[in-house]
Amino acid sequence: MPLYLTEEQTMLRDTARDFVADAAPVKHMRTLRDAKDATGFSRDLWRQFAELGFTGVLMAEGDGGLGLGHVEAGIVLEEIGRNLSPSPYLTTAVAAVEALKGSAHAARYFPGILSGETVAALAIDERAKHGTGIAMRAERSGNGFTLSGTKQFVTHGHVADVIIVAARTGGSADDRDGITLFAVPQGVAGLSADAERLADASIAARLTFDGVTVDADAVIGEVDAGADPLGRLLRAGRAGAAAELLGVGGGAMDMTVNYLKERKQFGVRIGSFQALQHRAAHLYSEMEVARAAVLKAQQLLDTSDPGAEQAVSVAKAMISLATTLAVQEGVQMHGGIGMTDEYDIGFYMKRGRVLTEMFGDANFHADQLARAAGY
Repeated sequence: MPLYLTEEQTMLRDTARDFVADAAPVKHMRTLRDAKDATGFSRDLWRQFAELGFTGVLMAEGDGGLGLGHVEAGIVLEEIGRNLSPSPYLTTAVAAVEALKGSAHAARYFPGILSGETVAALAIDERAKHGTGIAMRAERSGNGFTLSGTKQFVTHGHVADVIIVAARTGGSADDRDGITLFAVPQGVAGLSADAERLADASIAARLTFDGVTVDADAVIGEVDAGADPLGRLLRAGRAGAAAELLGVGGGAMDMTVNYLKERKQFGVRIGSFQALQHRAAHLYSEMEVARAAVLKAQQLLDTSDPGAEQAVSVAKAMISLATTLAVQEGVQMHGGIGMTDEYDIGFYMKRGRVLTEMFGDANFHADQLARAAGY
């Protein structure tokens, strides 16, 4: 498959770019941050995403969606990243939709996602760093289950309408079998959320499940067989986070190059200094290689290729490193003012740092690739 967008995908990119840049530029994030907005995103903006059909990109036409794929979802996410737009798109329209596909919950939650009324959160991680172990217990209780344990780094977990929870119904923490996914509605008895504002001004929550009781209908898929929908969720989330990181890195690079063309020292533009030209050229090369890796991973996901999971790990690791380089070089080339509110480049560094950790950082995915290769 060619590593460039088709004509239809280019049209989608242009639509998404114009919409996000107009409706949710960086100043939109600044406004929510300065107002100490407790939600962390605008529900009105989320409904606007829905009106354009963006929330249904990964849903089949039979479910009311557009019947497109991860390449197209990544196009939207890249523009979200480029503008640092606070949005539940990654967790809801990408990761949650993939987890719910083919289950009875699709009929329940897809209409709300399509209309922009429903937001989903992902309660997967249980430790400071993203990992593969699931220790939280789900014990059978009557006609349902009782959930007990904690989850961390749950983006939108304090306000989401539905929370997708990975819990253990059998086996030990590192076993693949014995995991069950649950769709838990917000506000159930025994569920508490401790929301915290992250470095990039987004909000994530620590969730505590203190004997939360759900009925058997809350199970996504089959009991003890949650590894498959969880795998779909993680692959989609990792590819989506990589696409959003691509937008963050690309936005930071464009901002930096423009600054090099405008800023003057000793009466000349600093972009004429050869040392800075070399650094800018190196950054461009790293971003383009990472862009190719992200697009390849998305294409393999769309064709259900057996190598998709490893390609997603390659993409997430490469774009994490490339975007880190982009934001660090951006701040360096802007000088000390780059870390002040007067310029936006510092916000790109903060968003890049949070996204790098989501769904596993470069070290996590390098380790996954090494294990897959037998090391």
